[in-house]
Amino acid sequence: MFKHYFLLGLRNIRKNKKSFFINLIGLSTGLACALLIYLWVLDELNFDKFNKNDSQIFLVMQNIQMTGETSTLKVTPGPLAEALAEEMPEVEYAISVFEIHLQGKPNLSVDDKKIKADCIFTGNDFFNIFSYGLIEGDPDQLFHDKNSIVISEDVALKLFDSKTNVTGKTLKYQHEEQKVVTGVFNAVPSNSSMQFDFVLPDKILREKYPSVESWGNNQPSTYVLLRKGADITQFNDKIAGLIERKCGQTNRSLFLKPYSDNYLYGTYKNGIQVGGRIEYIRLFSIIAAFILVIACINFMNLSTARASGRGKEIVVKKALGAERKSLIFQYLAESFLTVFLSVIVAIILVGLFIPHFNEITGKHIAFKVSALHIIILLVITLITGLIAGSYPALLLSSLKPVAVLKGKFHGLKGELWIRKGLVIFQFILSAILIVFVLVVFKQIEYIRDKELGFDKENILYFDVEGKVADNPDTFLSEIKNIPGITDATSTAFNILGKHNITGNVNWEAKNQGDKVDFHMQMVNYDYIETLGIELKEGRSFSGDFGSEVSKVICNETAVSIMGLKDPIGKVINLSGEDKEIIGVTKDFHYESLYNRINPLLFVLASPSRNLKIMAKLKYGAEKETINRLEDFYEQYNPGYVFEYRYLDEDYQTQYNSERRLGVLSRYFAGLAILISCLGLFGMAAFSTEKRTREIGIRKVFGSSAFRIVFLFTLDFTILVLVSLLFAIPISYLISKNWLNDFVYSIQLEWWYFVVSGLIALILAWITVGTLAIRISNIDPAQCLKEE
Repeated sequence: MFKHYFLLGLRNIRKNKKSFFINLIGLSTGLACALLIYLWVLDELNFDKFNKNDSQIFLVMQNIQMTGETSTLKVTPGPLAEALAEEMPEVEYAISVFEIHLQGKPNLSVDDKKIKADCIFTGNDFFNIFSYGLIEGDPDQLFHDKNSIVISEDVALKLFDSKTNVTGKTLKYQHEEQKVVTGVFNAVPSNSSMQFDFVLPDKILREKYPSVESWGNNQPSTYVLLRKGADITQFNDKIAGLIERKCGQTNRSLFLKPYSDNYLYGTYKNGIQVGGRIEYIRLFSIIAAFILVIACINFMNLSTARASGRGKEIVVKKALGAERKSLIFQYLAESFLTVFLSVIVAIILVGLFIPHFNEITGKHIAFKVSALHIIILLVITLITGLIAGSYPALLLSSLKPVAVLKGKFHGLKGELWIRKGLVIFQFILSAILIVFVLVVFKQIEYIRDKELGFDKENILYFDVEGKVADNPDTFLSEIKNIPGITDATSTAFNILGKHNITGNVNWEAKNQGDKVDFHMQMVNYDYIETLGIELKEGRSFSGDFGSEVSKVICNETAVSIMGLKDPIGKVINLSGEDKEIIGVTKDFHYESLYNRINPLLFVLASPSRNLKIMAKLKYGAEKETINRLEDFYEQYNPGYVFEYRYLDEDYQTQYNSERRLGVLSRYFAGLAILISCLGLFGMAAFSTEKRTREIGIRKVFGSSAFRIVFLFTLDFTILVLVSLLFAIPISYLISKNWLNDFVYSIQLEWWYFVVSGLIALILAWITVGTLAIRISNIDPAQCLKEE
């Protein structure tokens, strides 16, 4: 029986090659898109899920009540991990993790071998909490002193040519400090949100920066492994007021969040979790469903449209005693055959395009044959076959032999309207995608071109290390003399990176109930000038006024929150030290446009605390200037590699997800439109076949080619216009919801929707019009030969 159905399916394919290839192209393209999105979604859902004790690992977060709103931070006070381990019996292990480096991306070397690698600072129990897999070393004795270092297998291979028998060997950190290897761990998985090459004990940071031990400051992330059976709700109640008990700050409360949820559910507004990357998973899952549904609609439309052409076949089969059930099975079998062939083509397409897909998404996805993937493909085949073939099978099997023989078969009641409804639905989905692509493009363009309030162009920065770290001010004065460098300074952090956040700020007339966290940027002289930050009033730091360590510069938001009408000369207390306000900068965007501008303080830091050099390059002479700077650096700082980054590149990096969303949306929207137009082409081709004699008669009676083209495109134009009536309000709501995630975003303009509608309409006209033009030029005599 199956062989019989298979042979019938092949015969039908040969008989209707055009509609078959339209279906094959549409279905295989839709399935390939769905498979790629499925692989991406699977990778996203598995992020940080590799830890053995995943269900017991939690990130400690805090809500900070500030005037009018609540901020949620993923950084916590330095002493928190130790306090949790000692005071909370539910905690099995607790650690702090500092994902910052003393001197940027540090150097590791053994003899003449040297590399730069990413580092984190943490406590003794890091490898007891996270399953990064120790190849060598005792997880309880990894950091017995501050000269210990734990390296990845990749680092071990580069420096020691082996990943075993490495413990006990020494290497140099920053070309100077001797470190003893106490452990080697497996390469960090690509689906880990923490990426690092080696680990150092956090004792180093705690000794170098005593402020880390303050309960009033927030610097490390804190992770805990709870004992099995611990009640999370009760534990959150216990730790909520811990900071208040330690330092008296009543506006800060702690809570736990499952560590592996943080990647997907990392967005908070006013203390409430409101989304994150999970929104992109939902969005692309919907897009995948859209594209697959559009492809299935093509199949259903073409199959039902050709139902009348198979009327005689149905009559013969029913006259010979075929039951409706067997006919349904036959046409479903034909459907499954087409879908199965489409799945094979889709797999080939995925294999061809997955490298490019990885390049766009920044992932390392591989399509491997596994039991799970085979099951998924079988399920997709089954569901798609049923969706695409069920309605045509039911329609064809219900035809009445008598009606067909009398020539009265015109399809089931309402069947034509169902086909038109499906076309409308196709173009609703396509138009929604077109609008969304345009909105994403305009928002990314807005982000790229928005005036930030400082000059990010032509500014490069690099790490303070080696001889430069011994006397950075001398180095700065030297590079300022290099032709092409217009200004230079140093700072603790990249302006777009992490800042210190402190609540230890007091000022005259501060209300006792006011709780405000200030961002704090530690800088050197010429910082304001190098970045082109505009001063609203007052002055910048300057060596002409003697020591400036007791001075501070605020942004407008900080002054507004403190309620200072004439801020210049006023004194505030910062972490127990009095600071005189000497300047106020205009507000500028030092965080992403997802965030409001927060109160910011600039503090003149000692040279040892400034870890990055920033240099402003002259426009038009960048290449020559960098070559001069590199030559000077290698002479001044022998043994160290000159590695730099541009500030504007870091700014764009903040929006990698949005840019990837824009690129993927364009691809998928284009494919959705292509599939819709394929279906439209198939429907138009069928319509012209059925109306060949009508065309001949019209031409005999004097109808022009333009009139015939207009006649054929009119019906499809109406369908597209109706689809736009539904698509515009739906796309407006979707776009508005996406833009709401940004504090600063574009306004939705009416022309976005008009342009998107015109694109859909023009594509429909091109698709149908080209076919109509071809058929309108056929010789009437040839048309009238058709029966």
